[in-house]
Amino acid sequence: MARILIIEDNPANMKLALLLLNNAGHSALCATDAETGLTLAREAQPDLVLMDIQLPGMDGLAATALLKQAPATAGIPVIALTAMAMKDDQEKAEAAGCDAYIAKPLRYLELYAAIDALLAQRAARP
Repeated sequence: MARILIIEDNPANMKLALLLLNNAGHSALCATDAETGLTLAREAQPDLVLMDIQLPGMDGLAATALLKQAPATAGIPVIALTAMAMKDDQEKAEAAGCDAYIAKPLRYLELYAAIDALLAQRAARP
């Protein structure tokens, strides 16, 4: 299926995301901070990124903006993940370039639907 980069600093959330992706037949790359995630995205060119918003150092929104500004990674869909869902978080995520937004705890049907929709959109692009 797809190769998905998970950028998540919480070990329990990382483990859950890995389990859900593996169960859906996807392979995963993992990073625990934005800087490592950006490097992996540039080098590995994943099909999709799951981006935690609350990361140590650079936050996920700043990292997404950098991904979307770089020609090599601009086309990679990004799903923002957050445990601290605030009223305007979704708008901030969209403004940063995120293609979808999911509040934690992860619900597998919602996650799978977002991944499938974004991968289908990406495949349909010329």
